[in-house]
Amino acid sequence: MQVFGSSGARGEVGAEFTPEFVLQVARAAATVWDADRVALGRDTRTTGQLFADAAAAGIAAAGTDVVRLGVAPTPATVRYCGDNAVPGVQITASHNPPEYNGVKLIGDDGSGLPVAALERVEEVLLSESGTDAAWDAVGASHHADATEPYLATVEAAVDRAAIAEAGLTVAVDPGHGAAAETSPTFFRRLGCEVVTVNAQADGHFPGRPSEPTPESLDDLGRLVRARGADVGVAHDGDGDRAVFVDETGTAVSGDASLAALAERALSPGDAVVSAVNVSQRLVDVCDRVGATVELTPIGATNIVTRIRALWGDGRTVPIAGEGNGGVFFPADGLVRDGALVAGRFLELLAAREAPVSEVIEPYTSYHTVRESVSYDDEAERTALLDAAERFAETSDAEPETTDGYRLDYGDAWLLVRESGTEPKLRVYAESGDHDRAESLAARATSRLHEARETT
Repeated sequence: MQVFGSSGARGEVGAEFTPEFVLQVARAAATVWDADRVALGRDTRTTGQLFADAAAAGIAAAGTDVVRLGVAPTPATVRYCGDNAVPGVQITASHNPPEYNGVKLIGDDGSGLPVAALERVEEVLLSESGTDAAWDAVGASHHADATEPYLATVEAAVDRAAIAEAGLTVAVDPGHGAAAETSPTFFRRLGCEVVTVNAQADGHFPGRPSEPTPESLDDLGRLVRARGADVGVAHDGDGDRAVFVDETGTAVSGDASLAALAERALSPGDAVVSAVNVSQRLVDVCDRVGATVELTPIGATNIVTRIRALWGDGRTVPIAGEGNGGVFFPADGLVRDGALVAGRFLELLAAREAPVSEVIEPYTSYHTVRESVSYDDEAERTALLDAAERFAETSDAEPETTDGYRLDYGDAWLLVRESGTEPKLRVYAESGDHDRAESLAARATSRLHEARETT
């Protein structure tokens, strides 16, 4: 796909991402869908209203009514689409910095569009063959609330009684994003005591970057320690991810929390879908349980497409996702849902009657390194991609090329791939040996830096 990356289309506002582009994407999508209505939500970014207006114009120009949901987490918009059998558009750049924005397309079954459906929209967009309605047939705008139905749905999907009985104190850091409107309320409805930080909706993201990484969660860790919270929960800008902080204020690896959730969800014969940067933690869980790991290119779109294919083959997929906090529970919908992921993690804590550090301890004897090397123009991009290919071809491992180059060495693995959402190449390495993982990542990033500096 030329337009839609691993999770929609994104870009820096005023550069590659413009109101004209969003209008044309929305118009093309409305043409393909040929629906009576299209839902439209957004996150808290300062440019969100601008691009929502542009999307609304494109939808209405195709002769389709627009249901404006306002600020809503992406999973809330997705669930509204499924509940009301309407397709949707979400204006969000998820975890990207505040100067970025993006657009995600949602099917009327309440899931992200699979690759084939996105390619149909892309074909209309690139061929400029979208519908132009007559002056007296353009779409109208309506308003609806997606957040209250969303909260009710997610609350019903978890064991509220067990969580309430556990008497948990939850510290919540929505990162000034769309989950600021929903997650604190959700945890209170589950019977938890809730304390918050960075919980004011603000598209400048003043408290921390939108991506919840261990380096950005110091405030949440301090809050957990100060209030004696049992767990900290952090979200990205559109609320489709959840990452955790343990009772000591220490950030929990997303790979570790995914493995812990998977071990509880999986049974023999099940499949779990993950991306090529899958941690050995998840592979080891599947080996113990008797489940299988199905790998895809990185990104929610690819995971959704693979889940559907497995369902078509009669396979059961109780859980799917990546180690960045973006987890699917497919029986509850083909959507990454930060609130639901956190609710399931609270269920796990309640069932184990143990602190977070003890619950995740079996999944901590792995060391993962994540680095990135950015590029400024097409020449640098080409040089980086060429360097990645040369590095893989001259390595001691056979490259796996589902998405980039994954090299499995037995005691460790390395992945070099181009980001689907930002102008950079990403480098991942993992091993049970800290120095081994660091060394592999350093070798790869050094080659990439050398290539960029010689362009």
